[in-house]
Amino acid sequence: MVQKEVVYVVSDSVGETAEFVVKAVATQFNGGNVEIRRNSYVDDFEDIEDVIMLAKKGRSIIAYTIVVLSLKDYLDRRATEEGILAVDLLSPLMNAFETRFNKEPNHRPGLMRKLDEDYFRKIEAIEFAVKYDDGRDPRGIIMADIVLIGVSRTSKTPLSMYLAHQRFKVANVPLVPEVPPPDEIYEIPRKNCIGLIISPNKLNEIRKERLKALGLAPQANYASFERILEELDHAEKVMKRVGCPIIDVSNKAVEETAGLILEVLKKERSF
Repeated sequence: MVQKEVVYVVSDSVGETAEFVVKAVATQFNGGNVEIRRNSYVDDFEDIEDVIMLAKKGRSIIAYTIVVLSLKDYLDRRATEEGILAVDLLSPLMNAFETRFNKEPNHRPGLMRKLDEDYFRKIEAIEFAVKYDDGRDPRGIIMADIVLIGVSRTSKTPLSMYLAHQRFKVANVPLVPEVPPPDEIYEIPRKNCIGLIISPNKLNEIRKERLKALGLAPQANYASFERILEELDHAEKVMKRVGCPIIDVSNKAVEETAGLILEVLKKERSF
């Protein structure tokens, strides 16, 4: 009876990387009919000893991605003692990084998983900002980490996207005199909301440029001083009713305003 060929994948994290490499190699041997047995989150000598005892019983290889040095050294020593072939999948490349880039590795398991989780949180926040931009769906107000309110052209959308890249779920709501704001902005904690204001002169300048870019006459009501003052007055009343912190975005870059928003929220939420 032919003994089954087994590769024990051992990792102090999930072990996905090691399993993927083993599968890639196995395909070069027509699939090899190799059985892969993954051993994840190995964090003590006893876990390694269990794998050693299993691997010594047959035609086996241990392929591992272990970054905790004490565990790696133990596995190497025990595999040698038992005559088991153990392949370290990380050290050659880690040594190359260390030599060429003159940097020390962290030797902490699970960092790749943390990077992945961080990446997906950012994507989720960006998708949230797009979905709940410009008051499209008031349900987002309740779910948001940050809600931005203000008149048109106070950088609500650019700020939402910038903060989304910082992993914050942001909804924004335009304040227009003719359209009552959604009830949800009065229901959320005031510490979750930020009001954005701007000087009438600056807003007039921005709106004229916007109209020009759209090929429209700068004299349109959208950019008139009377209309701007009416909108700003309405927005101020709404913000006072909400009781939210207010930030003046006049002559501020998006990055600067975003920094102020995070500072204000940190202060508000510390009480």
